[in-house]
Amino acid sequence: MIATDQELKITRERVSYLVDLLARLRVSSRPEELALVSSGYRAEVERMQREVLDYLTQPATAKAG
Repeated sequence: MIATDQELKITRERVSYLVDLLARLRVSSRPEELALVSSGYRAEVERMQREVLDYLTQPATAKAG
């Protein structure tokens, strides 16, 4: 769970890194293995994106506490 703006920044950087990794895997992996090698990264991106959205849709005053 993201609790501060600094954690938000780090999480967004990690999401960006993993999305770039998925883009590279899409090109370098054989079609029949892509789903297997990318599924874990995709799940992690989706989880972190939910955390980012949860954090960003909370009032700023709730974040400070």
